[in-house]
Amino acid sequence: MTWKHPSSPVTKKFKVQRSAAKVMATVFWDAKGVILLDILPQANLTQQWLQRYGWEILPHPAHSPDLAPSDFHLFGPLKRHLGGMAFETEDDLISELRNWFDNLDVDFFRVGINSLLSRWQKCIDLHGDYVEK
Repeated sequence: MTWKHPSSPVTKKFKVQRSAAKVMATVFWDAKGVILLDILPQANLTQQWLQRYGWEILPHPAHSPDLAPSDFHLFGPLKRHLGGMAFETEDDLISELRNWFDNLDVDFFRVGINSLLSRWQKCIDLHGDYVEK
């Protein structure tokens, strides 16, 4: 209970909105498109793929978006696409993700992969310093 003076303005009641849940995804892709889309937190499918195909997990500096193709090429357009959307269920989100990936032009992936060599070379030339776009 709140005590207030009779002449105090009426307190506004705010509409309660459900907070936005966040979902983390692992996306493996190459020059031809998406190889694997796995929604975390457990990432069981990702671990199975790594073991099944014997993929080596390479050491990677933390917080280096200039070197990871998903960070510098994939996540920006994906974030812009999903901006303002709301999903009732995780399955709705996954469906939208699959639809977005399926409708990307194959050149989108090729351009991202082809830019790796020059970005990595810039990092070497800068002795590990940040690589600007």
